[in-house]
Amino acid sequence: MYYIRKDERGLVWNPISWSCITVFLFLQVTAGAYAQIDPGIRGGAPGAGLPFTTGLTGSELAFFNDVGVKEFNEIEQVEDGLGPRFNLDSCAGCHLFPAIGGSSPPMNNPLVMRAPTMAPGSTVPSFLKIDGPIREVRFIRQTQVNSERGRRSDRHDDEDEARKSNAPLDGQVHNIFTIVGRSDNPEGCKIKQPDFSDTRNMIFRIPTPLFGLGLIESITDATIKNNLASDPTGLKRLLGIRGSVNTNGNDGTVTRFGWKAQNKSLLLFSGEAYNVEMGVTNEFFPNERSEDPKCATNPLPENRTGFGAETEPSNLVAFMTFVRFMDQPTPACGTAGQPTCSPSVVNGRALFEWIGCSGCHTPSLPTGLSYTEALNQKQAKLFSDLALHHMGSGLADDIIQGKAGPDEFRTAPLWGIGQRAFFLHDGRTNDLLKAIYAHASPGSEASRVIGLFHRLTASQRQDILNFLRSL
Repeated sequence: MYYIRKDERGLVWNPISWSCITVFLFLQVTAGAYAQIDPGIRGGAPGAGLPFTTGLTGSELAFFNDVGVKEFNEIEQVEDGLGPRFNLDSCAGCHLFPAIGGSSPPMNNPLVMRAPTMAPGSTVPSFLKIDGPIREVRFIRQTQVNSERGRRSDRHDDEDEARKSNAPLDGQVHNIFTIVGRSDNPEGCKIKQPDFSDTRNMIFRIPTPLFGLGLIESITDATIKNNLASDPTGLKRLLGIRGSVNTNGNDGTVTRFGWKAQNKSLLLFSGEAYNVEMGVTNEFFPNERSEDPKCATNPLPENRTGFGAETEPSNLVAFMTFVRFMDQPTPACGTAGQPTCSPSVVNGRALFEWIGCSGCHTPSLPTGLSYTEALNQKQAKLFSDLALHHMGSGLADDIIQGKAGPDEFRTAPLWGIGQRAFFLHDGRTNDLLKAIYAHASPGSEASRVIGLFHRLTASQRQDILNFLRSL
């Protein structure tokens, strides 16, 4: 329970003082003024990546293990529909750490490791490192005669100038690799790899973990909206936490998947990824993204549903079902079958609530009714409100998706963060403490919370880090 009194927090809620807090925190961070450290990726067995242990029928569990796992790990070939532009050639290529369904590994970036055989005619751009995150690329602005789509970016002195340019906004994904140079490349297909030399006109996204998404899909719109509006102690108002939901433009329902909560359902989310990340057309996205007809050897969607008496479901349905039946991550302590949490973790959890982190990172939301018992009226311990929040100029990527503006992002679920290697939407850091401080910048709804975090003692900040790494 929160008690907003000066003598308990040692703070005066002075709006003028808060206007200076971002500059202060920036100076502290850039000076390396850390008296505590990120404990790092939690060791031991992966705490995620498995199907629900209860609530799945025998047929559902068999589908997960026999069909879903196989299709999620399958390496696509050109004859399967790969390309002609793509980022990786399998779902598991991007979603692999700490288990299948996760995100980037801390080392041996698949985009770097597999490029010579996967895309022999392409080069690895400078923003991809062997010890860096898997990254998807978007251009901020369209430009003249780009080698990918007939446009190329003018050179800019810096990223801010790129954003202020009068050139039209771009914002779409530009695939890193092409099928040119592969032995299975269609004759006559000679599309060029995009020119990625001007990194100042680019923004990046890293893969979001897929654990527990079936639970997120099953949370009702009313639950999300009511939780966002709930502020019984007034703490969210005092901290400047507002938030809004992203919605479908046609029926007004709450969208919730992706960095900007831009997608409504797992089926749509899966279909878009299949097309955008691997170039595989399907019933949801039937058109090739390439402009060269010589590269589109199959004019029909490469992945579609069969209608025989006994037919396997499409890969798209297999992906969606695999993700839907994947359980939420298990924390390292404090749950059934797990050891008791240390005093530091227990205190970190209390401090996390006390300074207002849970104003956005809601610890748990209930699911609604579902025909799948594993998803029916359960608690999703996601540490997210699934809402959009202004994160300020420091994190803004200038991408607009639905109602999500240039600096708005969905509250990232924290479940499983203890075994995550890279943080924030672009994977800019592998240090959890730096990721926390990056939440504070001009215009960010989180700046006051980060101010409270900074005013804690070093041992208290360490307790919060230890708590987060236990999730």
